[in-house]
Amino acid sequence: MPRTADPRRRLEVVDGVIEQLARTGISDFSLRTLAQGLGHSTRVLTHHFADKKALLEAVLQRLDQRQHEELRSTPGWDDPSVPVGSIVRAAWKRNLGPDELAMTRLIREIEGLAAAGRLPLHVPGFVRGRADFVASCLVTRGLSRDDAITKATVLNAAFGSLEGDYLITGDEERVERALDALCSWIDACVAAGQS
Repeated sequence: MPRTADPRRRLEVVDGVIEQLARTGISDFSLRTLAQGLGHSTRVLTHHFADKKALLEAVLQRLDQRQHEELRSTPGWDDPSVPVGSIVRAAWKRNLGPDELAMTRLIREIEGLAAAGRLPLHVPGFVRGRADFVASCLVTRGLSRDDAITKATVLNAAFGSLEGDYLITGDEERVERALDALCSWIDACVAAGQS
């Protein structure tokens, strides 16, 4: 049973767990192997979390929070003069860059497990949160809320599929041509919505 703990320390533990899971994957971890990977005993984890499910829930909530922070740190997301396509390209570059690649793979793994019904928890806002974020960008650029959420859903689904394609095949040239087409499509949608 977890004891009352310092929230900052708990957050540090969760972030450490996330970094470890980004290296090892999430599909089949135990508290023991996770603690060993962190260089701690399982007592460090059980001090903060009642069990594996509680730890996983904290990890998913923190990943969701971090993802939204990253989205909102994308330059120009709330500036109507910045094309949405350039925001999409910036997210692509960030997600597949050396600093974020392991985290991107972890998020894709979590989404895959959730889609397969093999994740014991609901994935908070990974997919819907991204759609809401992109929709807010589109509304800022003049699209109606209904049209924006529909187009954001299409954009995010295509972006995620292209990201998965690249991670699986490594075929950068073909996938990035498709990304260019996706960016052109969303920018044309914005232009049409503004006229």
